[in-house]
Amino acid sequence: MQLGIIGLPQSGKSTLFSALTGSVNEVAKKGENRLATIEVPDLRVDFLSAMYKPAKTTRAKIQYLLPHLPPRADGARTPEGAWTQARTTDAFIHVVKNFPGAEPPSPAKDFAALDEELVFADLVVVEKRLERLAADAKRGKKPDLEEERLLQECLKLLDAGTPLRRDPALAAAPLLRGFTFLSGKPMLVVFNNDDEDDALPDAGDLCQKERCTVVRGKLEEELTQMSPEEARAFLEEFGVADTAMDRMIAESYSLLGLISFFTVGEDEVRAWTVPAASPAVEAAGAIHTDLQKGFIRAEVLAYDDLVAAGSFQEARKVGKVRLEGKTYEVKDGDIMHVRFNV
Repeated sequence: MQLGIIGLPQSGKSTLFSALTGSVNEVAKKGENRLATIEVPDLRVDFLSAMYKPAKTTRAKIQYLLPHLPPRADGARTPEGAWTQARTTDAFIHVVKNFPGAEPPSPAKDFAALDEELVFADLVVVEKRLERLAADAKRGKKPDLEEERLLQECLKLLDAGTPLRRDPALAAAPLLRGFTFLSGKPMLVVFNNDDEDDALPDAGDLCQKERCTVVRGKLEEELTQMSPEEARAFLEEFGVADTAMDRMIAESYSLLGLISFFTVGEDEVRAWTVPAASPAVEAAGAIHTDLQKGFIRAEVLAYDDLVAAGSFQEARKVGKVRLEGKTYEVKDGDIMHVRFNV
């Protein structure tokens, strides 16, 4: 899972990147994208690791990309080439300034300014492709009518200034996957507030249209430089229940519709990330393709049932360990052991 952190200049996107990844002292080279991978904190993994004492513990991971978006003159658009790496991300975290500066913050206006760029960049891609399909048709090449139909639907939305994420089914159409549309990616809007402010701003109907949350970027960045004890005291002082990293990870999973399941044993305790409601056979494939090909059954135990029973063996005795087939929809927190034969 990779999320791109975008925003207008001076919105605090670099600050949020540092707060999420702990890379406060890392100096980015001019003009370069920044990429960091973090392990997902999960108390369930801690518990399972303490129970099984495995040789190896592997947590789920998330990548955050901070694309280099060069400064622009007023009214100018971000160069198309600057979006190249951002196109490969699974979703966007759009950081919007909501702290005082030389001028009062205008979060709704700032959000719209960059979102319009995403729409325009996609519009250019769609128009070019439709022109190419028309040229191919004139040369006698039979067009893909379904691709053309989908692109025409995209054109209608984009021409109206509507991001493609407003139509998730269209944005996720397999035939359009290769276009990596910017405005079609799921988006979390993060208002970057002042240290003393934890409220959502007055941004019109923005938070009715988009998933929104608040961070206090500078405060969160300071937390990454503290010891765990200092950080806890700091959080209490400012009335912060959890860190930006914890909230962003939870929001990232929710945004992309992902869950975690676990495999356990003396060799390894590991968290796996799959789409919610994944069939057991597909979840097995996330572990190894052989498990998917030769899938027979999966032994499944809910994490809470394991905690209540105290051990896998006790959970089996009280009937909490189930045998499930290929179509079983894996739940968040499931502990799975796949039986297979290849």
